[in-house]
Amino acid sequence: MLRPVALLLLLLSPFHALAVETMRIAMGDSQGQVRVSGKGLSFGSDSEDARFTPLDQDSAVVRRRGSRLELNGAPVMGAAVRFRAGLDARDAGVPGSSPLRAGDMQVRGDVVVRLYKDGLQLINVIPLEDYLAAVLGSEMPVSFPPEALKAQAVAARTYALQKKLETYGSPFHMGSSVLHQVYGGVNREDPRSLAAVQATRGEVITYELAPIEAYFHASCGGRTESGQDALQRNLPYLQAVDCPCGSLPASRWSATVSDSELQAALGQSAEGFRVTSRTATDRVNRVATSGGLSLDGAAFRRKLGYTKLKSLEFDVERSGGSWHFTGRGYGHGAGFCQWGAKALADEGLSYRDILLHYYPGTELQQLY
Repeated sequence: MLRPVALLLLLLSPFHALAVETMRIAMGDSQGQVRVSGKGLSFGSDSEDARFTPLDQDSAVVRRRGSRLELNGAPVMGAAVRFRAGLDARDAGVPGSSPLRAGDMQVRGDVVVRLYKDGLQLINVIPLEDYLAAVLGSEMPVSFPPEALKAQAVAARTYALQKKLETYGSPFHMGSSVLHQVYGGVNREDPRSLAAVQATRGEVITYELAPIEAYFHASCGGRTESGQDALQRNLPYLQAVDCPCGSLPASRWSATVSDSELQAALGQSAEGFRVTSRTATDRVNRVATSGGLSLDGAAFRRKLGYTKLKSLEFDVERSGGSWHFTGRGYGHGAGFCQWGAKALADEGLSYRDILLHYYPGTELQQLY
């Protein structure tokens, strides 16, 4: 019988001979047309074994005409068209390694333009390790210590592969926003993030030999949150652990919210607004008003805004017609803490030790 990790590799890798793992990342939507440009541009069908036909120009315009696609004014068979750039000396002449520009992003790999709802959708089909180099530059300051960057690279790789397994067969595996992993394309690459990805190539975090749901966040404020309380994910490796980030200035925040802002967020009068329960790590679990509204903390933070209310570990008091919030941490607080990883790396811990601290009970394995 195949071990789960070996089975996962067989399921996920369409290019075993080339040992290339890919991701399909939704870049965004377009109303009626989109321009794709790149050096040595060619096009083909949206399949891994497609044959690509060179264009005699370095840009193309895809338009939607009813339920069909047009490429530079000519009809296209099928519901999608896939573009690939030429060669890039950086990658020893690998087809598709030269960047493409589509919409407002410049990316490596291929770009798919497909019919989607009433418009078009852009999808980046990109080698996983190239994707991670851009994710790392988007998610964590590249000035962080190398061991912290390596830890983030492994967490991001694990998160991506788990999402790919979860969505296998779908048109795309993840988006490019904070709802998944922030992905900014070529412009977010950096030699330090690329080095961290290369140093950990193919390494993933597993629990019982399967990739974990490797959630991470910016700062926990001194103690991470359980997966159950933060995300309604009761996972054995997402437990509350102590973290050194609580003493860092980056963990502290404050916000002032007017009566009208709070009322708009709650959908009713904010009179008698108060915190009614907290989790074991002192994060807000529920809020209520004297008008009978009761709302869970995560929903309240979403309504007020994630950048306004940076975490659920806060105190609030009324002051001069406004509400003053003082808090610790940034993000949901479950799993890997980025600022905590920096502090632990500064103390001399390796990326492996950092990951095992934030995901207790897990193992690190070489997937490919």
